Amino acid sequence: MSSAADVIVTNSRVLTMDEGNPTAEAVAIKDGVIVAIGDRKTIEAFKGYGTKIVDAQGGSVVPGFIEAHMHLFSGAAELAHLQLAGVGGFEALQKAIRAYAQSRPDAKMLVGQGVDYTVLGAERVTRHHLDAILPDRPFCMAAPDHHTMWANTAALQMADILHGRTLGPGNEIVMGDDGLAAGELREGEAFGPVLDLAGESRVRLGLATGGEPDPMPTAAERAADRDIMRRGLAWCARHGITSIQNMDGNFYQLELLAEIETEEGLPCRVQVPFHYKNFMTLDMLDKASMMAECYNGEWLSSGMVKVFYDGVLDSWTAVMVEPYADRPDWVGEPLFTPQQFIDLAVAVDRRGLQMAVHSIGDGAVRAVLDGYEAAQKANGRRDSRHRVEHIEVVTAADVPRFAELGVIASMQPPHPPGAMGFPLEPTVSRIGPARWPLSYAWRTLKNGGARIVFASDWPVSPIDPILGIQAAVLRKPWADGDPDQSFSLQESLAAYTVEGAYAEFMEHSKGRLISGYMADLVVLSADIERTAPEALHTVRPVTTICGGKITYQA
Repeated sequence: MSSAADVIVTNSRVLTMDEGNPTAEAVAIKDGVIVAIGDRKTIEAFKGYGTKIVDAQGGSVVPGFIEAHMHLFSGAAELAHLQLAGVGGFEALQKAIRAYAQSRPDAKMLVGQGVDYTVLGAERVTRHHLDAILPDRPFCMAAPDHHTMWANTAALQMADILHGRTLGPGNEIVMGDDGLAAGELREGEAFGPVLDLAGESRVRLGLATGGEPDPMPTAAERAADRDIMRRGLAWCARHGITSIQNMDGNFYQLELLAEIETEEGLPCRVQVPFHYKNFMTLDMLDKASMMAECYNGEWLSSGMVKVFYDGVLDSWTAVMVEPYADRPDWVGEPLFTPQQFIDLAVAVDRRGLQMAVHSIGDGAVRAVLDGYEAAQKANGRRDSRHRVEHIEVVTAADVPRFAELGVIASMQPPHPPGAMGFPLEPTVSRIGPARWPLSYAWRTLKNGGARIVFASDWPVSPIDPILGIQAAVLRKPWADGDPDQSFSLQESLAAYTVEGAYAEFMEHSKGRLISGYMADLVVLSADIERTAPEALHTVRPVTTICGGKITYQA
């Protein structure tokens, strides 16, 4: 029969995220679109010769997760690095690094990821610690936030930064009392030369410079880069992700993804921004407009400008309104002056492009909101849906401005200290108790009218949306009397689906399970509504469907 479905998902508890029809038992899919959703008997009537039946075995079916802030290319490359999350103490660190080095005798540069700032307790890591572990081979390791790295002497020498180097605002090579680099490298300009030794400079270009490979890679190098992308895309599909809003980018990433789309199709829909850096001039936004014009399909698109305004709290590089609690003479150094950012926001907005700006400190959040407000005044109000990324601290005065300006609050449930194994220190002491009530303030912002979209910031945090949902549901205040910032299960699901679709102007095509919408959905291993909050992490994606294609099956 011509109306036969390509795929039917049945025997399930479907959470549609559609207020008018919140639950169902089955979904019928044809030509990449949901053609019917309803009770099991009605939907199974769409079965025909060749229809693929997916038996959910009573598990929940939810819209495909929309990962609204991640770094696909570099995250995929890092899957092969030494993973140091949860490692504590010198002996454990030494054991992990030496074992990794032994397993890779021919590696030119050894790289670790995810090491806590407090891996040695209150003692700050230096090159001397790393030299004692690995004296003869270059090694560096990154903090979970990817804004600080530590390198041994061999790596610092090879990168020619042992004696320091002049850097731009917000970047620092921490120097020791001996006049040499101490080993701690804060922000990309400081640790970029070290990471380049690993031979993975192309995967970082969209994040580090926003530029293109020079020289262009050989055919073999390009094929290797496509394979890295494929690994990242498969990792996303494995975790139920059907749409990616990447937060770094260049033409090269788009080209690699377009080549994969042509060769075998993409397993996830991907949006790649133009990354505007503070050394650029406004005329370089022509490239952003060109990227938006060339890539505007349902599977691969651009149309966004990503910017960093500040750094992170743990290295004192986030920009604050008032000084850090543990550094009373310092508020951080912005990557743009307020006027430079206003000029940029006005220029981006005038082109009809969307902006997404990394803003962690409350001073950065305020400056970015000021820029968006200036853009509205200069260009007129439109449905711009500009975004502020992270918002780890905000002031009470700036909370209502999100709704007033129509700005999206893009936030990450894994990030608050105490969530998902992230240690409380040093972050909570940097912020100070006076600012705790407005730190990672999802609920406060939502109650203030802001649209909240959730994401992981992978590879900064584990990519798994279900772990993020659990973190959001279980969120606890750091002190008695501080406001409860947690989300309900339904709110958390919406922040990973409905709000993600809204953030990319696609709320009428995806993010909900409705007839006529894109067939992007995830079958889960259990009924997520009947799972205890503490056990949500046991619920796993067993089938991911994107555009009607099964992209992952356990």
